[in-house]
Amino acid sequence: VQLQASGGGLVQAGGSLTLACVASGRIFSSSFMGWFRQAPGKEREFVASLKWGGGGTYYADSVKGRFTISKAYGKNTVYLQMNSLNPEDTGVYYCTISQYTRGPYKYSGQGTQVTVSS
Repeated sequence: VQLQASGGGLVQAGGSLTLACVASGRIFSSSFMGWFRQAPGKEREFVASLKWGGGGTYYADSVKGRFTISKAYGKNTVYLQMNSLNPEDTGVYYCTISQYTRGPYKYSGQGTQVTVSS
């Protein structure tokens, strides 16, 4: 499976961005497709995921209520709508596929940079 993420950029605090991830290859319904991020000097951390076959969405406490993960039915695409962004959201966002809700993941894309200015 190959994952291609897009949609990152520079935004002011309080702004919004939407990330997209397109997967090539088969995604099993039991898999969790989602996002991790890595800020400079920090470890990669879980952000959000959803069960590909339906049944639930999962979020890190730090983004709950601000970020929304969704999928495009009929397309191997997942979106991450990010609202009320703050500088702590800055980092490289990686699209992932995992057997688990919050990782570890088996597949990861190349990442897209999100920078939130204060």
